[in-house]
Amino acid sequence: MDINIVFKIAAVGILVSVINQVLSRAGRDEQAMLTTLAGLVVVLYWVIQYISDLFDQVQTLFRF
Repeated sequence: MDINIVFKIAAVGILVSVINQVLSRAGRDEQAMLTTLAGLVVVLYWVIQYISDLFDQVQTLFRF
């Protein structure tokens, strides 16, 4: 696993939390929720390949 993905996830988390706080304080709670959801989708898009590889490795580990 590459360490860069961890830094990317952390950067997206920080950015989304700042944008979420700004939008919430401005009274735009719907846009804040959509921003959080968009950040989650981006991170899941990056991580889905690693999760697939993990499932494949577990499957080969328990295959007889």
